[in-house]
Amino acid sequence: MIGRLLADADLKRSILTGFLRRNPAISFKRAEEVPLEGLADPLVLAIAATEDRVLVSHDIKTLPSHFRLFIRRRRSPGLILIAQQLAIGTAIEKLLLICGAGEPGDLENRICLLPSLLIYRS
Repeated sequence: MIGRLLADADLKRSILTGFLRRNPAISFKRAEEVPLEGLADPLVLAIAATEDRVLVSHDIKTLPSHFRLFIRRRRSPGLILIAQQLAIGTAIEKLLLICGAGEPGDLENRICLLPSLLIYRS
C-alpha cells in the first residue's frame, strides 16, 4: 500500500476529505500543515521528497516539467496528478485504487495521471 501522501495547495479539499473518510489508515498530509500555499513547485517537490510523501496535485500545466528537473538531481517518492475536471467521487476512487494496489516505491520518480491511471517515467 502507498501510505504517505501530501496534498498540494491546489488539491480540492473535498478529494482529501472524501479520501480520508474512506481510508483513514493512509497518512495524507494537508497543504496547510506545511504550509505550501504560495511556494514554488521545486520547493513543494523538495518538501514532499524530504517527508517521503507522494505529492497529489491538480497542477498538470507546470508541475510535470518541474518534476522532470527535480528527479535529475534528487529522488522523489512520486507525483499523482488529478485532472481538474474529474468528478470528485471518481478522483477519490482512482486515488484509493492507486494507494491500495501500489507498493511504496512503485511511483518513485514517476508520475501517475488520473483518470487514466497511466504511470510514466519523466
